[in-house]
Parts: sequence; structure tokens; C-alpha cells
Amino acid sequence: MKKPLHAVLLLAVLFLPSLAWAQAYPSKPVRVIIVFPPGGSNDVTGRIVFQKMAELEGKQFVIDNRGGAAGTIGSEVVANSPPDGYTIMVQSTTHVANAHLYKQLPYDVLNDFIGITTLARQVGMLVVHPSLPVKSTKEFIALAKKRPGEITYGSAGSGSYVHLTMALLASMTGTRLIHVPYKGGGPVNIAIASGEIQAVIATIASLVPNLNAKRVRALGVTSEKRTTQFPDVPAIAEAVPGYEFTAWVGCFAPKGTPRPIIDKLNADLKKVLADRGVASKLSAQTLDPMYMTPGEFAARLKADYDKYEKLIKLSGAKIG
Repeated sequence: MKKPLHAVLLLAVLFLPSLAWAQAYPSKPVRVIIVFPPGGSNDVTGRIVFQKMAELEGKQFVIDNRGGAAGTIGSEVVANSPPDGYTIMVQSTTHVANAHLYKQLPYDVLNDFIGITTLARQVGMLVVHPSLPVKSTKEFIALAKKRPGEITYGSAGSGSYVHLTMALLASMTGTRLIHVPYKGGGPVNIAIASGEIQAVIATIASLVPNLNAKRVRALGVTSEKRTTQFPDVPAIAEAVPGYEFTAWVGCFAPKGTPRPIIDKLNADLKKVLADRGVASKLSAQTLDPMYMTPGEFAARLKADYDKYEKLIKLSGAKIG
């Protein structure tokens, strides 16, 4: 059945201004709030990606680092920003973890933001201090079962990706390990290099200096399959079927941002992530370019939200 002419005209009147707005976007600099301090994987990803976005659009994408409180400070700024496409956020999987780590947040993780796309995948790696007599994930699990409650592992803080990756491994293998939380990734990498702790599963990018200096021994990666950067390091899943725990860095806008703006940002970021230069720069930091449609990203957010809820309950982690 055909729609009445007046209904068609009404839809056109409502739709055309948004379409025109999207075609003109961006008409001024866009503020990109990275919710972690300079130097980390979120910052590196954001700067590589949005430098190329600026070239593509011919407009500035201004990086604004708003670190603190596991990304919640910067996230609150974005949640309260005008939903016009001129304030966007770079956040990681920590975004969904925070919903279960904090008793109360000043925003709703799933409903106060629109996920534009993931930007990069982060893969973790299980490493041990060379003094630990194991050379594979299988040997590590066997030793942990032989010495329950004796092997220590570090993390970048209670409830962090570095904590939960090992909590999942312990749960799936029935092993009992001792968790030693540190205040960030830097201190935990110093601790594993010195032998203060015996094991850690951290993002590959953060482990590269210790790996190159042979201060740690690599046992396995947390992706479903081996990585291109370290093809000789098996996936943990080869020893523990079903184990997979990767993280991501993604881009978000405040809720209420017009759909044509979201779609334009998504399409442009798809072009950026497909650029060979961008892909090469990300890969050099052991970050894999990762594109999703807004619908795919929404589904991943919900799946990770549920996954982190279960893991955080299992680990007993809380921040406040």
C-alpha cells in the first residue's frame, strides 16, 4: 500500500535537515577525549587514528587526555557533552568493566553512549619470570596444580584486564594462584621482570620491552589463534580449549547524537582503519585494526558487559 503524499513529504522534511547536517559534518574542530593518560594503548590508538581522520576530513580532531579513575572522569565529561558529533570518546573494554567495579557511576555505561566502532584489538600474553621452571601453558597449569596457592601473579589493579585474564584461566583450569595487584601496568611489568611475582597476563604491547630483553618467558597469547607479531607463541586455547580473552579500544559519542553523524563517523573510520599506513602503525604497537558497524559494536558491548559481570563476581574485585 502506497503512503499518502503528505506522509512522504513529512518524512522528507524531517530527514533532509539531518542528511544535510551529516554532509556538512564536520564544519569545525572535533574534540576527541581519550579517557586515559598519554602513552598507553588508548592514547596511541587515538592519536594514530584521528591524525588520519584529520587528513581525511580536512578538519582538526583535537586530542584531549582526561585520565583518572579508570577512565570514569573522561567518560563523564563525554556523557554530559552536547550530542552534536563534536565531542567523541576513545575508551577501552575498561568501560564495561567499570559498570561492575564501581558501586555507582555518574552515567550509564550502555545507555548514555553510542558505540561508533571499535578501533583496535588488544591481545594479552601469559609470561613468567625465567626462574619459574615452565616452558609452556600446559607446564604452567601442571605446576600450579602441584603447588596450589604458591604461584604469584600480578595485575594492573583489582578488576583490570590484567587481573581478569588470569582469573579466567585459573577458573577454567581449576588452579589456585595468588593475586598481587599493583597500581598500573608499569609497576606490574617491573615486578615480573625482577621476579617479585612469577607470572602475569598483560597486553602484548606493554610486555614488548621485557620480551626483547628476555626478562620474561612467553607461554601463550589470549587470542583464539596465534598472533601475526608472535607466530611462535601458541594460543592459550591450544592448551585450554575455549579460552579467549581479548580487549579493544573503541570510539563513542554521547547518546542522542544524530544517526547520520554516527553513520558518517563510522564510514570514515572504516576508511581510516583500512589505510595501510594506519594499519602498519597500529601493528607496530601490537594493536590489530578492528572495525565494526554500530550494530555489531552494540552487540559486542552487551556481550562483554555480561562477560565482565561474571568474571568480576568470580574474582571478587571492587573499586568503590
